[in-house]
Amino acid sequence: MQYSEGQVGRVFTIRIDNGEDFIREIQRFVAAMNIQNGTIQFLGAVRSATIVTGPKEPVIPPSPRGEEVFGGWELLGFATIYPGEDGASIHLHAAAGKGIRSLVGCLREKAEVYLVIEAIVTEFVGIAAKRLPDEKTGVDLPVFDRTLP
Repeated sequence: MQYSEGQVGRVFTIRIDNGEDFIREIQRFVAAMNIQNGTIQFLGAVRSATIVTGPKEPVIPPSPRGEEVFGGWELLGFATIYPGEDGASIHLHAAAGKGIRSLVGCLREKAEVYLVIEAIVTEFVGIAAKRLPDEKTGVDLPVFDRTLP
């Protein structure tokens, strides 16, 4: 088990509006505010989005299974922010629902907002972490500065 210790820095509240791409806008905001480490909590709705709902088979490295949602799905989610190879790396997970249907997974590629998504971004300071490609799993994983014995 790896870990790092820090403190809460700045806290931001954000509104992303109808028709905007949630993923692009949250990445743009994190870059503009120079947030290196933190979390994002969000709620709202998407008109369309791609959600990876797990692997096609439970093997390593995984082959992702994606689902497309269309037509106004409610969204509730959480994300982590760590420095990656090309700047801040954001890993977004969400629960999406419409009627009695629901999906949970990783938001990828594009998530077009329907009406609004509200987000709270909490910055962490003093954290020593990076999100780097992991050769064994084939995915980008957070790497921390400490190991619990």
